Amino acid sequence: MKKLMIVVVFMCFTISMVHAQGGLVYETKTVKSEILKMDRKYSIYLPPGYNESDQSYPVLYLLHGSGDDHTGWVQFGQVQHIADKAIADGIAARMIIVMPDANTGTRGYFNVAQGNFNYEDFFFKELIPHIEKTYRVRTDRRYRAVAGLSMGGGGTIFYALHHPELFAAACPLSASTGNWDDVEQYKQRLRSNKNNPAAGATDKQIEDYFYRHSIESLINNASEEEMRRIKSIRWYVSCGDDDFLYEGNARMHILFRQKEIPHEFRIKDGGHTWTYWRMELPLVMEFISKSFNQY
Repeated sequence: MKKLMIVVVFMCFTISMVHAQGGLVYETKTVKSEILKMDRKYSIYLPPGYNESDQSYPVLYLLHGSGDDHTGWVQFGQVQHIADKAIADGIAARMIIVMPDANTGTRGYFNVAQGNFNYEDFFFKELIPHIEKTYRVRTDRRYRAVAGLSMGGGGTIFYALHHPELFAAACPLSASTGNWDDVEQYKQRLRSNKNNPAAGATDKQIEDYFYRHSIESLINNASEEEMRRIKSIRWYVSCGDDDFLYEGNARMHILFRQKEIPHEFRIKDGGHTWTYWRMELPLVMEFISKSFNQY
């Protein structure tokens, strides 16, 4: 009996230590990309207890904004502290959070118009398979979500619209919402920016790129099956009332309402700042956890 009590006490102590220790962040991991012909970096958050069990976890791909890299959510977003607290408070499921590096100049998360730097292909064909092979990740759609801020919010929107069969939830924050103007106006604006790598693309390449990154075009031209999948994604769209990207987010909300795409739309006090995004991260984790769990 005494030995049994010692074992029970030891197990309780071990469990409490796991909770107290919180999750782990590895700030810089690398994956070799044949598509991009280089190594690409990412940060990763592993939830409390990851190394003490053989459990598999859902995954959130969390995208940074322009000017940052894979460490943005770690350094400025305080992802470890926020995720640990959300999990400890019981508002979020234990999940793996992957923060890839898309610090690629003006190219960002997408394939460039000329097709000579295909970051989006890398993300879906190399990064996701690498994560699912390397870590104990649940691979069903219902256990995969994407979120991001600013440029990463744009990545969130278009990754979900391009591959609605892969994501249970999408949470763009203060998102760059892509192309709303006329394609000819877009061409003229692009041609005038010689620093943009797409400036030298052909008219056909620019037009294809424009429509692939137009929410209106993707929604209006979606097949019945594609629309069914888009509507099945749990959408959380949030933007500060002082954010310079407010108009595009509002237009996305209006379009989603017109097309009867279920979504949550939040306009809150704040600007295009880390203060706003840190405030939103636990809410994002709570929101996507409803996709990961039965509710």
